[in-house]
Amino acid sequence: MQLIFTICSWGAWSPRYQQATDWQNWQEARLSHDSDLPNAPKLAQVPAMQRRRYSALTKMQLEAAFQCDAPQQCRTIFSSRHGELNRTLGLLDNVVNREALSPTAFSQSVHNTASGIYSILKGNRSSSTSIAAGSETLYQALIEAYAQLHEDPTPLLLVFGDEPVPQVYSQFTNEPELPLSMAFVLTLAAPAPGQPQLTIDNTSSAEDVNYGDLLHSLATKQPLSGSLSKHHWQLSFG
Repeated sequence: MQLIFTICSWGAWSPRYQQATDWQNWQEARLSHDSDLPNAPKLAQVPAMQRRRYSALTKMQLEAAFQCDAPQQCRTIFSSRHGELNRTLGLLDNVVNREALSPTAFSQSVHNTASGIYSILKGNRSSSTSIAAGSETLYQALIEAYAQLHEDPTPLLLVFGDEPVPQVYSQFTNEPELPLSMAFVLTLAAPAPGQPQLTIDNTSSAEDVNYGDLLHSLATKQPLSGSLSKHHWQLSFG
């Protein structure tokens, strides 16, 4: 199976690389220490009374989506392996300690929290899908995008994001790139000159790549080829 997308626009956020241009310097030494870095974006587009209720993961996903500047009425796919796990664990601790549950925390502990909040903030009434598929979450979200674009060729927005799992679960996963969020406006149309095209297939590849490699390639407009999520990913520029 081969998936081919044209990336119309993209955005990404991590504590160290907060804008698309920052990813041009990916892996280069920075003067700041990790303790000086934010754990979530400021999300200045959202009134303070609203954004203070959002989790770090929701803020990250919204920031990446906003950077894409997708059409207001645009289908969305929000994907996350762990979702609001940190918030859910906090609620479970409240139950164990016989403490009152926060209605806001409870209502925003579902996996599609960011999807619902994004649709409200943007007034977006188009359909939205939420994907969780373990370590294959981003790839499975792209399969969903490919299927939707075959039914309707109008561009859609795909958002992926995760943060480190709570310490109690750390022995079960190793994800050094987190926290990270990224978003893409995708279409199946042929790319315009200089526009990035992403191809994913089952061919073998000797070199492993990661999310940072992918974002660095997009930021610098340099081709990329390698294995990610057990598939071969290739990024080229028309």
